[in-house]
Amino acid sequence: MKQGQGRLQGKIAIVTGAGCVGPGWGNGRAITVRFAQEGARVFAVDKDLASMNDTLKLASGAAGEVTPYAGDVTQSQAVAAIVAACQAKYGTVDVLVNNVGGPAPGGPIQLSEEAWHAQLAINLTSVFLMCKHVMPIMEARGGGSIVNIASTSGIRFTGAPAVGYAAAKAGVIQFGRVAAVEYAKKLIRVNSVLPGQLHTPLVDAVLARNQSDGDTEALLQRRQARIPLPFMGDGRDTANAVLFLASDEARFITGTEIVVDGGMSARCD
Repeated sequence: MKQGQGRLQGKIAIVTGAGCVGPGWGNGRAITVRFAQEGARVFAVDKDLASMNDTLKLASGAAGEVTPYAGDVTQSQAVAAIVAACQAKYGTVDVLVNNVGGPAPGGPIQLSEEAWHAQLAINLTSVFLMCKHVMPIMEARGGGSIVNIASTSGIRFTGAPAVGYAAAKAGVIQFGRVAAVEYAKKLIRVNSVLPGQLHTPLVDAVLARNQSDGDTEALLQRRQARIPLPFMGDGRDTANAVLFLASDEARFITGTEIVVDGGMSARCD
């Protein structure tokens, strides 16, 4: 990833899920690095600090900086501590990126009740809690930008049953629309980015096992077959969309979504 043009110079950003389950460009890693390249001071949050080691290495030498912090964004007290720590370090929050999430396989019968509640917690409640604690800060400072990472699974069936994930991501999209309208007068913009079937480390580490008996190449071929563009994107494509929505270039954009899926969701079949 190339050094930026200072599009977030002087901005304070919280990015959740900033670590990664393996080598490569996951969404959180790419967003964190991209923001730092554009001059942001990033408060990077993940449950596993070690998962951010490569993120920190990739961001070293950037115009901005990255401060790692361990926290569980599904728990209200932990979220309060995250936000308080960011304020103690940087004084405010200009940008919030709610990136934490992940799928569990199964339809209504196969998915357990425990897994259902866990899917709502990690994919939807985490967004609610982070916004609940950050939005008062943005309101007090006169505005801000929130970008929620949803999924094309929230708007259509994408090839594998994951009803808890799909329902939660649909909730993220509508949460963003409602919050955007309510807080528009306070200059807090809320938008969503909907990644499609990208090749991120999650595919190799988790999805291949759940959907293809560990055969990563077979899974990648099936996913690519659904994408009109002749290549598969990765977390850097998500990061570029998030960067735009977080920046002042998107000052008149709120309550909407950017789909990053190579045209997959535009197909009629």
